[in-house]
Amino acid sequence: MVQHRYLGNSGLKISEITYGNWLTHGSQVENEVATRCVHAALDAGITTFDTADTYANTVAETVLGEALAGVPRHELEIFTKVYFPTGSKGPNDTGLSRKHVMESIDASLRRLGTDYVDLYQAHRYDVETPLEETMQAFADIVRAGKALYIGVSEWPADNLRAGHALARELGFGLISNQPQYSMLWRVIEPEVVPASVELGIGQIVWSPVAQGVLTGKYLPGQAPPAGSRATDEKGGASMIRRFLGDDDLLTRVQELRPVAEELGLTMAQLAIAWVLQNDNVSAAIIGASRPEQVAENVRASGVEIPEELMARIDTVLGDKVVRDPSLTTVPEARLA
Repeated sequence: MVQHRYLGNSGLKISEITYGNWLTHGSQVENEVATRCVHAALDAGITTFDTADTYANTVAETVLGEALAGVPRHELEIFTKVYFPTGSKGPNDTGLSRKHVMESIDASLRRLGTDYVDLYQAHRYDVETPLEETMQAFADIVRAGKALYIGVSEWPADNLRAGHALARELGFGLISNQPQYSMLWRVIEPEVVPASVELGIGQIVWSPVAQGVLTGKYLPGQAPPAGSRATDEKGGASMIRRFLGDDDLLTRVQELRPVAEELGLTMAQLAIAWVLQNDNVSAAIIGASRPEQVAENVRASGVEIPEELMARIDTVLGDKVVRDPSLTTVPEARLA
C-alpha cells in the first residue's frame, strides 16, 4: 500500500504517490476508463488527487469529482490549481488577479462536487498581478474554508521566498510547490529545493518518468511504440519530442535497466522511487490511461535505493541531466 508523508512543514499527510489527471481525464481517455483509474488508485491506498481548472478546459475537474463521488470526503486530499485560461478565455479568465482567483475557486468547487479543496495552488507566477493582491485573495479563501492550504507550481526560489513572507504576514502558510522533477530534469535542486527546505515548503513533483522516457519503452533509432504518448498529440507528444531525437540519451536510459532489475523494479517504478529519495519531495504525481498502470506504479512507494545505486544512476546519465536553475521560468505575460 502507498505510504504517506507530511506536505512541507504542515500537519497534512498526503499519499507519497499522488494521482494526477493532466492530459488524461476529459481528453486522452474516456470517462469510464478515467473512473476505473481513480478507483484503482483508491484501491492501492492513494488518498491524494491532483487536478487543475485548465486541464481539458475544466472538464478534468468534473470527471475527477464524479469519479470520487461517494468516497467519504475526510478520506481524501483533493488539490486543484488556478492561473491558466479557462472557459471562454476572456480578459479576466486567466492569471492570479483577485477577480479570477475568487471566481475560479467557486467554479472548481462546483465541478469537483466538494465544499473545499485541501490544497489550492497558483499554477504559475503572475507578473501582471501584484503579489500582495494574489496572496490576499488566497488568505480570504482559506479564511472562508474553501481551501485548507495554499501552494504554488513552478515558482523560482525568489518568488517562493516573497510569497512565503506575505503568506505569514496574512496569517496562513505557503506549504508546497509543484515542479517538474525527474532523473533527467533536476533544475529545482540548486536553488528551489534549498529555499524550500529553509521555508518549510514541500515538493509535489510532476512527470517523474520524464513524460514516459524513463519507462524505457522508447528505443534509440526506432519509431515510438504505437499508442504511446509520443504518438498522441492530445497526450503530450509535443513535450516528449525533445528527448526522442537524442539517441545517446535513449541509450543511457536503457543502461538503467540493470539497476531497476537489481532492485526488482520496473523502469517506471525506479524513476518514481528515485524522486522520492529526495527528502524535500512530499509526493510524486502519476497519471494513467489504464488502471493497471496505477497498480504497477504504486509499487514504487516505500522503496529505498541504496546510495551506490543512486551514484550509478548519476554516472549512467552523466551530462544528459538538465540542472540549470534558470529553466524554472516565470511566464513573461499571462496566456490569454
